[in-house]
Amino acid sequence: MTTTRVAGLRGKLQQLGVDAMLVTNAVNRRYISGFTGSSGVLLVTQKDSWLLTDFRYMTQAPQQAVNFTVVEHAQKWIESVKELAVPAGVKKLAFEQDTVVFSEYTAWKSALGADIELVPVSGAIEGLRMYKDESELAIMRDACKLADDTFQHMLSFIKPGLREREVALEMEMFMRSRGATSSSFDTIVASGERSALPHGVASDRVIGTDEFVKLDFGAYYNGYCSDLTRTVVVGKPTDRHREIYEIVLEAQLATLAGIKPGMTGKEADAIARDIITRYGYGDKFGHGTGHGLGMEIHEAPRLSVSGTAVLEPGMTVTVEPGIYLPGFGGVRIEDDIVITAAGNTLLTSSPKTLFILE
Repeated sequence: MTTTRVAGLRGKLQQLGVDAMLVTNAVNRRYISGFTGSSGVLLVTQKDSWLLTDFRYMTQAPQQAVNFTVVEHAQKWIESVKELAVPAGVKKLAFEQDTVVFSEYTAWKSALGADIELVPVSGAIEGLRMYKDESELAIMRDACKLADDTFQHMLSFIKPGLREREVALEMEMFMRSRGATSSSFDTIVASGERSALPHGVASDRVIGTDEFVKLDFGAYYNGYCSDLTRTVVVGKPTDRHREIYEIVLEAQLATLAGIKPGMTGKEADAIARDIITRYGYGDKFGHGTGHGLGMEIHEAPRLSVSGTAVLEPGMTVTVEPGIYLPGFGGVRIEDDIVITAAGNTLLTSSPKTLFILE
């Protein structure tokens, strides 16, 4: 697995015209090497691959980064990078510009001296991460199964009188008790008028009756995320509840049916957006229809009005249209899918009928 990923990175280095890459982003470091420790950097050339870490990980690192030469770095790790890079003939050293602050850059530049040029690059590893292999998809299916099981559990837990935070805690405990490391992000439990908040993280609000409860959550499992949203009604739904729920469901199902390789993120977004706009709620759907998903909760590509990336097999994305009416409530319905040669396949499987919880 890691040998294939290192080979992919080396191909990127050749395209960029650089001799090596310094990987400091923790997620990218894990993706390329398999190392899960909290501290370490990678130095990858066309011939060598090193993992530099400190004393704490000198047993763990060789066990996880099996295709890397593990080096215990000096107090200032950039000095150890120079000690390896100079004999290896590195003249141009790429670094991840999107996760490096300017003070780090200036310190590295000073330590490396005039013989090594630091070259900022963007998306080199993230571009590789967009395409999930079968081992990644197997983990993501397990993460999605955890989310699906959690939703099923919550259908018998949610009731009037509970605080949103209590619901979120129950979800977190349920996922962790079944193997999740944590939730993928701060769990959204938004009830009543708060369900109109697209990112209404759980609060102390007490769930009432005859109102929406929106649940947006996911399991972080073995390094990968799932992301599921379902909206239920506690009590009796009004005609307005049913109306906006059915519109969002129609938009979501149409998008799932229509997404296929070769279309852009903008074209995928338009499937849902055009339906919601046709019903007169276009201005109440202010976010993208979906986003990439994997080791991070938000990755490339984007399904949005500005999504120019072309969808290709192996990409995993969410499909999550919504309608949000301030002072009343909102609905979002979200699933995770993988793009296939024939179209797409669902990774999540929770039912999408409007559940009415008494």
